Amino acid sequence: AVQALTLGLLDLAGIVTVPVVYLLTFMLGIVGAIDNPARRGLVTELVETNDMTNALSLNTAVMTGSRIFGPALAAALVGPLGTGWLFVANGVSFAAMLFGVLGLRKHEMFTSPKAPKGGTPVRDALRFVAHHEKLLVTFIVFTLVSTFAFNYGVALPKLADEVWGNEKYFGWVLAVTSFGSMLGALINARKVRITYRWVASMTIVLGAANLGLAWAPNVIAAFCWAIPLGFGGAAMISSANSISQQESPPDMRGRLLALTAVAFLGSTPIGGPVTGWVADAIDVHWALAYGGVIAIVSGAAMLVWILSRHPEHDVAGTTATSQA
Repeated sequence: AVQALTLGLLDLAGIVTVPVVYLLTFMLGIVGAIDNPARRGLVTELVETNDMTNALSLNTAVMTGSRIFGPALAAALVGPLGTGWLFVANGVSFAAMLFGVLGLRKHEMFTSPKAPKGGTPVRDALRFVAHHEKLLVTFIVFTLVSTFAFNYGVALPKLADEVWGNEKYFGWVLAVTSFGSMLGALINARKVRITYRWVASMTIVLGAANLGLAWAPNVIAAFCWAIPLGFGGAAMISSANSISQQESPPDMRGRLLALTAVAFLGSTPIGGPVTGWVADAIDVHWALAYGGVIAIVSGAAMLVWILSRHPEHDVAGTTATSQA
């Protein structure tokens, strides 16, 4: 909120500069690294364990839905109001969230037991994942796909400009992708238990949609592929987060959410430059398609791993039960 208000006021005063924008963006990244896992962890403390999958999926649906309505509203208001007032409005809008958080009744929440002070919480979380095969496989697939199959911001602008004929199509395709993401998250929210087979299948759907979108000949075809792209991506992300909660004891859940947040957000500095290099050195189509190939191979490998196990291993939650 403070960053949005600062940028908005500087813009209105006409003294905003590029270094200031860089600084505020850097600070936003730091705040996001702390806020993202904490916010996701709060969701798990608002509901009972049996409803955790639904809560995480609904949280994803709200986030992806905001990516549809937020940019559309901003595009409609930027003309009459200007960017400065939009940033100010963004900062003021955080008051609603603060009101909701401050209004929570702690005695009605399902809080996790506090971890003992000291120790090495990050290493403990990594060690926990490494010693549980299901979580390790899920985390490896999640990290690979997050790193290479979600770089839409790098690949889609080039496709929109060079293949579909207009750079404005980038925003349109991204909006349709967000619509698919909201559908995927809502479908996921209807599931009582998440299976590993579902995660693997959604990873393959994401990869196949990446390939289809990469070679879409026009923007209409791109719209058709954008829906399963968003659907598979959101379903995979929310399912992996749900599994990390179902397979872990209460005192480890927040740490595992932080790990998945690092894998998803922190992998951009790796996947982004690689995607840009592929677009410049090889082909603009492969800038999106190579991530799809990685997603399909990863999902297929996970599916083979699941099918080679006893059917009971397909259902998440047994690890957490055994640890209780």
